Order: sequence, then structure tokens, then C-alpha cells
Amino acid sequence: MVSDNVAQAAGAEQRLKGLGIALPPPPTPFGAYVEAVRIGKLLFLSGMLPVIDRKPQFLGRLGGELSVEEGRKAAELAALSALSAVRDHLGSLDRVTAVAKLGVYIAADGDFRDHPKVADGASEVLLRVFGREMLSGRVVLGVASLPLGLPVEVELVLEVAE
Repeated sequence: MVSDNVAQAAGAEQRLKGLGIALPPPPTPFGAYVEAVRIGKLLFLSGMLPVIDRKPQFLGRLGGELSVEEGRKAAELAALSALSAVRDHLGSLDRVTAVAKLGVYIAADGDFRDHPKVADGASEVLLRVFGREMLSGRVVLGVASLPLGLPVEVELVLEVAE
């Protein structure tokens, strides 16, 4: 693992390499939308799902078919897909200057209470890649269902360099 001093000095691309994190292929839309839209200095990402090559890697709801740990892994994969979409759109993660907002939507049974633990899977990816100085506020919501029966959807708004 990269030491804190090295991580603080390195850019996002170097951190990925140093941590041995391989991004999945950039996601492609499941409908009539685009994965990323840039407006001025802000890059808005569509909801990112825990899929690889359009194939769901997790199915079901938290507190039902899936455990908290499986939910964390799904959130982590969705965040990695988001980073892949960012790199595809910008050419490099080093162009990200701030994480403005993270939203994590979790399909869960009605009595599920561990939403923050699941969302930490996505937050921790961003922490490792961008560093503590770029941690953002986040919204974590439990919902009845998500597209394709997936358990997690991650949404990001980023500030990017010109």
C-alpha cells in the first residue's frame, strides 16, 4: 500500500498504479443517456452500477439476498466504474480537482439499517484514489429497487481542470 506521504504527493493516476487498482472497462449506457456531461468546471456522472461489460456483478437487495459486505463490494465496483467513465471522458483522473458530491443509492429491504457501511465502499475508493483532501459530502438513500435488480447505484459530481 502507498504511504500517506507518497499518496499525498502523487496524482490520482499514480495512486491507482501504486495501489494496484485496475479500473474496469468504461461503462456504456443502458438507455438513451450519456455517462458523463461536463458543464463548465463540473463533470456530472450518470448513475454508475456494479457491472462489468454490461453484466451485473451483484443482484438483489441489501438485507435480503445480499450481505453488507457484498453491498460494500458492489459500491466499490460502481465507484471504480465511475472512475473509468471519468478517465474515458477526461483522458486522465489527474484532471479532477475536487469531488463535489457523492450520492449512493442502495436497494434494501425495509428494515435494513446499514446504509452508511455499504456507501463506505464507494467513499473509500475515492479516498484512496484522490486523497483525504478531496473527500466530499455525500447522500446515502435506501430505495425499493434499482435498475436491472442491482443493489447499488453511485452518482458523482466532480470539479475538473480546464
